Amino acid sequence: MIRLPLPRTIAGLPPRQGAAFLSLFFFPSVAQAILLTVLPLGALHLLGTARAVTLLYATTGIAAVAGRFSIPFLVRRLGRRRVFGVGALALAASSVLFAIDLLPAFAVGLILNAVGIACLDITSQLYLLDNVPRQALRHFEPTRIFAAATPWTFGPWFGVYLQERLAFSAPFAVVIVTAAALLILFHVLGLSESQAAAPRDATNPLRYLPRFFSQPRLLLAWTLASARSSWWSMFFVYAPILAVTSGLSPETGGLVVSIGTAWTWLVPIWGWVGRRFGLRALMRACYAGAGIFSIAAAMAAGLPWLGAGFLVTAAFSAGALDGAGNLLFLRAVHPYERAEMTTVFASFRDVTQVAPPVVCSLLLAVFALPSVFVASGTMMLASAVLASHIPRRL
Repeated sequence: MIRLPLPRTIAGLPPRQGAAFLSLFFFPSVAQAILLTVLPLGALHLLGTARAVTLLYATTGIAAVAGRFSIPFLVRRLGRRRVFGVGALALAASSVLFAIDLLPAFAVGLILNAVGIACLDITSQLYLLDNVPRQALRHFEPTRIFAAATPWTFGPWFGVYLQERLAFSAPFAVVIVTAAALLILFHVLGLSESQAAAPRDATNPLRYLPRFFSQPRLLLAWTLASARSSWWSMFFVYAPILAVTSGLSPETGGLVVSIGTAWTWLVPIWGWVGRRFGLRALMRACYAGAGIFSIAAAMAAGLPWLGAGFLVTAAFSAGALDGAGNLLFLRAVHPYERAEMTTVFASFRDVTQVAPPVVCSLLLAVFALPSVFVASGTMMLASAVLASHIPRRL
């Protein structure tokens, strides 16, 4: 049995169990990151234009969100073990479809990939909460983030590198192997329904929408989180497309995304900056920086290397916003309704999976590709203005 050394910050967990639970989050990060640049470039290859890529992502995004909302129902009917297995198999099946390199298979693959990742994420979180002592969670979470930082840093470039230098199907083969490793790891862990709490009815967020959005601080937290997430959705899809259509190589497009995501390693620094200068000052500056440099990237579309530099700098600012995390929401929500409000707050991820492609498809119906970066930059500048309403004491 392989024993991985773990830092003692994961209190209350034996090293082998801690390593295993970290792996439940590490392997899906590998699967996502390795295809992060490969998929939008593959869609561009199949469809030919950025607008057609946008329409494809908008259509499949709606289907993927519908599939994500069905996961709590599946957990109640099938159990967590089977839903975890479904997620791993969906991940592998999506890669097989991507490797076929035909548009219908690619579209179905996008949906399967998103639903598979969601199945793995939700069930892994449930098992984590059941098996990791509550007092250890605050130590486990930073370690989990850093464990995922490595694949998110190198994956976007490495996936394109494998496809360009080794074989077209190479990154998809990596995902299939990763899915198999997840199934083996899950079997070795021996997690069962008896170890987990009995499934309960999922909270219906529609019941709490009026209460949530009637609280200005919660509304502000949701809006700012949605803007941040929307910007990243734009960056992951259109940064490599802009690089390639501007004359740079696909590997360079992957490198731009890798450098943009590598700013995750600075999370501890941004935490210190937020404590030293205040969350409001940090978020105002970072939203403004992401907005200004996104618009600058659009203006430099004819100068590919300069545009790529502006995009990486914009990602630096957006990465600082990720470092601040969801602290604004956590400080605003009342303890007695934290579970219900968290369900509503998490809906920003589903909204930003659909809304950005829809808006971008409308823009690209009239304007050229740089308009996407102008719109995203304007949204971030507006968010900088909204961030001025964050209480000074945060």
